[in-house]
Amino acid sequence: QVQLVESGGGSVQAGGSLRLSCAASRFAYSSACLAWFRQAPGKEREGVAVIHTVGGATDYADSVKGRFTISQDNAKNPVYLHMNSLKPEDTAMYYCAATIQYGASCPRRGTDYVYWGQGTQVTVSS
Repeated sequence: QVQLVESGGGSVQAGGSLRLSCAASRFAYSSACLAWFRQAPGKEREGVAVIHTVGGATDYADSVKGRFTISQDNAKNPVYLHMNSLKPEDTAMYYCAATIQYGASCPRRGTDYVYWGQGTQVTVSS
């Protein structure tokens, strides 16, 4: 059974940085999409960043472009979300997600992802 485990959340002041990690076990597909989503209370889930495991193509939500970076060194390493210049509106539960993907690009719709982690809380204070 595929397992995704997030870590690295916490509390930080506005302008600070955090790095989230997602370790995947028993997920050994050669072509896949890995993603970070977030959901704040009372708000819809948002696809924050995605990365394709073949070629490393990425895509970001407009709300985080230029501040967040998704990365993965290789298929056996965790996928990271580097978050800089954090804002109070970035406060949310952040989830790692994965799906098999044979196309060239990765979607940012949550319904396209099969496997999900439990989430890690990020709180940004002003």
